[in-house]
Amino acid sequence: MLDAEPQPDAVGRHFGRSRPTATVPLIAMDNHDSNLMRELLSAVENVANSGSFVGGAQVERLEAAFAASCETRYALGVSSGTEALVLALRALGVTPGDEVIVPANSFVATAEAVWLAGGVPRFADVDYDTQLVTVATLEQAHSPRVCGLIPGHLFGRSVVMPEIMALAERWGVWVVEDCAQSHGARYAGRHVGTWGDAGAFSFYPTKNLGAWGDGGAIVTARSDVADKVRLLRSHGERPRYHHSEIGTTGRLDAVQAAVLERKLPHLEAWNNARRRVAASLREALSDVPEVVAPSPAASPADHVYHQFVVRAKERDALRAHLANRGVATAIHYPVPIHRTAAFRKFAGDQDLAPTASRLAHEICSLPMFPSMNRSQVTCVVESLREFAAGSRSP
Repeated sequence: MLDAEPQPDAVGRHFGRSRPTATVPLIAMDNHDSNLMRELLSAVENVANSGSFVGGAQVERLEAAFAASCETRYALGVSSGTEALVLALRALGVTPGDEVIVPANSFVATAEAVWLAGGVPRFADVDYDTQLVTVATLEQAHSPRVCGLIPGHLFGRSVVMPEIMALAERWGVWVVEDCAQSHGARYAGRHVGTWGDAGAFSFYPTKNLGAWGDGGAIVTARSDVADKVRLLRSHGERPRYHHSEIGTTGRLDAVQAAVLERKLPHLEAWNNARRRVAASLREALSDVPEVVAPSPAASPADHVYHQFVVRAKERDALRAHLANRGVATAIHYPVPIHRTAAFRKFAGDQDLAPTASRLAHEICSLPMFPSMNRSQVTCVVESLREFAAGSRSP
């Protein structure tokens, strides 16, 4: 899910008046924080001075730190979030013709990884309120050829994993959690990515924990999965020039590992800042029925708000209004995976995920980033309220 995600219409340039820069951007990158920039540039300089750019001690340090932060045994750095999914699936033994259930409401990489690993994606619908897969939607997608499930913790919200794991045990299938948008999230006190057989993370720059390029990681408590990923990510080579498997170039660059190692200690504070912004936005929308905020999670730790996604019947009008007020928005995602040209052949003409299709016409991502200040939140809130008032006018 959600590896290299573009930000469609992110500054409102296709809606309303043309603006060179949004007053409130959709996201804020590292160059907004001068102290952090100095620290990160120093880390990159250290890698340059070492001359070790692929693998090595820097990557190993990040892997140890990330495994500790997730409270699991192993973390394996890889080249992208998509590659994390692919390598996890291959390590778990996906063979041609095996079917894997994925959410229809996700970034295309979730289904893409199944195909790249040799499997066939089956699409599960999602819950209208949480926009996540549930036991009920997974059951509707089941077939005798299903060998695994990929529940996605979309927008930073945790899937109800105990129920999913009980279903997987009943079916006798494995679980790979798609954690591309949920760094630091927990369910019932347990980190996402550690419930299933493996968890796949993306470190694309816009993520809650983002690199300065592509990167990803697989976390697992299974030594066999960890060992297989280590082998496959570097050409199936062990020892040098002896290839026991057909692998790939899926290694994490040391520069990205250095950036991530320096940023990792800030993750919890950044996630808490996102939660505070989300709470302010949700409170402001509590009496605005025209714009439906995401419902609160069962526990604050269950959601890290990678995106703050609202629903609106007049979604396009809402985006046009916000663009005219200098508030950036995006749509995650305008076309459910099973309705795209690339994957329609797996779903046929029947809409197997009507809720995901309905959501595609209603969802709108509002600005969300840890450094979002009070004036920016106020600008978003006032613009939303203004839109609602105008919608009610005769």
